[in-house]
Amino acid sequence: MNADFPRILTLLRKEKGISQKQAAQELGVSQALLSHYEKGIRECGLAFVIRAADFYDVSCDFLLGRSPERKGTTLTVEELPEPAESKERPNPKTLSAIYNKKLLMSSLNILYDLLIKSENKGLIGEVSSFLTMAVYRMFRIVFRASRKNNQEMFVLPKELANAQAQAAMSVSEATAGAIVDSALPKELDPVAHPEKMAVSMELLDSEYPADKSALLNLIKNCEHKLSGEK
Repeated sequence: MNADFPRILTLLRKEKGISQKQAAQELGVSQALLSHYEKGIRECGLAFVIRAADFYDVSCDFLLGRSPERKGTTLTVEELPEPAESKERPNPKTLSAIYNKKLLMSSLNILYDLLIKSENKGLIGEVSSFLTMAVYRMFRIVFRASRKNNQEMFVLPKELANAQAQAAMSVSEATAGAIVDSALPKELDPVAHPEKMAVSMELLDSEYPADKSALLNLIKNCEHKLSGEK
């Protein structure tokens, strides 16, 4: 059995709000045996995996850590949903969250459009890895705000995860820079047609009229913060 199974088995029980004794009774095993399963001390058989999946209403693939979706589905690009809009009425205290979300989403539209124009799989992968790790790091910090949130959702402890994610971001940043500067090892391809990625104010006006202002404001806000301006 893989290392994800004990963690997910424990997480599902705690999410359901039942004790280990109750879960063991429902699953037809002793509490001691379920404890061993949850701690990864002993491996269970296929029959138990199926019972547990049925009891917690998840797929076996999710229970085994093979899919992040509870029903075990794998989304294609076409099936990915659009980012959900907040249904809450604007609160003066959270207007900055709405503002920054729109800045980021619009700026990412332009960034990823440029990546598509690059036709460079390595560059797309490194930029995506960097951004994904940034979201992962911040999500884990925000997740800690509520003590009700179960840390067993994550495999890595926060101290190790943060350090490793930061290191991965540094590697992705360096590799992306090497790709666009053509200063890279043989296994990485440079951008074949960098002229396609040319950016000017005229281009932003014509191709990204809805997103241009957001990107320019994001750049301005970042540079003010980095330069120490008030």
